[in-house]
Amino acid sequence: MGIFDNRRIVIGISGGIAAYKSAELVRRLRERGAEVRVVMTRSACEFITPLTLQALSGQPVRTELLDAGQETAMGHIELARWSDVVLVAPASANFLARLAGGLADDLLATLCLAADVPVLAAPAMNQQMWRNPATQANVALLSERGIQLLGPAEGDQACGEVGPGRMLEPAQLLDALERVFRNDRLSGVSVLVTAGPTREAIDPVRYISNRSSGRMGYAIAQAAQEAGADVTLVSGPVALAPPERVRRIQVETARQMYDAVLADARETKIFIAAAAVADYRCSETARRKIKKNAPSLSIRLERNPDILGDVARLAPAPFTVGFAAETESLREHALKKLSDKRVNMIAANVVGDGLGFESEENALEVFWNGGAASLERAPKDKLARRLVQLVADRYFQRPERAH
Repeated sequence: MGIFDNRRIVIGISGGIAAYKSAELVRRLRERGAEVRVVMTRSACEFITPLTLQALSGQPVRTELLDAGQETAMGHIELARWSDVVLVAPASANFLARLAGGLADDLLATLCLAADVPVLAAPAMNQQMWRNPATQANVALLSERGIQLLGPAEGDQACGEVGPGRMLEPAQLLDALERVFRNDRLSGVSVLVTAGPTREAIDPVRYISNRSSGRMGYAIAQAAQEAGADVTLVSGPVALAPPERVRRIQVETARQMYDAVLADARETKIFIAAAAVADYRCSETARRKIKKNAPSLSIRLERNPDILGDVARLAPAPFTVGFAAETESLREHALKKLSDKRVNMIAANVVGDGLGFESEENALEVFWNGGAASLERAPKDKLARRLVQLVADRYFQRPERAH
């Protein structure tokens, strides 16, 4: 997987001649595997047509805040939750002023206000407009609020003047987006992740397993790698490609996963147990296929080893994060697991009703001693990046991080 594979990027386009560069930016993002949605202001449509951006993005272009076809799902909120990053390119002087003023008078400005992901803006305007004290005040205010300004560059302008105000080239904007997705928060930190289900054989044909797809664990491994970590992924049987630059160890049974994890756990700094490990295995496995002759069949089960608990009891133990998938009493069960297993953090989620297993989205309630955080429903890759950042925050804050 490349850095842009499956990334969800909103490209906002405001009115300006530099809008022609946005078409090339969208094309290059799609070539690199990103999913792109384009939002245009009305004035942007005077410089480049929505049809052009629709053809390049492969998705309908959004231009209206009050769209009867979208507002049943509150379109600006849906786009904000969908996206991993919002990049406004070009960002005109007028748009920067409206954003600095907190206005929500069109879809693009409203989307930027609703976004809880990085918002970037690539200014493009006449050099005198850029130098104007009002524009500079707006830029300073936006920077204070966490909006990342990309450029502008200096050079010849469409108006015939020369100076600062040119929008950065698509290649430069791609580099800036890549820096957003790659960070060094966990640089040099070893991270061990488990993912997917395990299978416990009944006979050579049948096995006991669960509905885990492995998506969450694989997304966590990818997010940790993007944060600069040295990642090992111990994976049960799933139909997923390994994340780029992640060492993957394939296992099938809980015992195999236990052995693989314990072999690496003493040398790792962070352990995230996202796998749905079978609690029990068959006491005896039939050597031949069991025939359907008897009216009933009894299978004797015995407990599998406790991967999470045994890792947490190591001395020294890595920073240990467990998962709790529950159908009821989420907080109660999660806090009990946090205490009983003596782990540093528990990420709990409700399974069923379209969440958890076999779903591309999830939501998490995260608990640690003395604190908690709610990670709202989002695609699992986006959710994984939020969780990894939360884990990094707690890892670097814990007083016993001497090892």
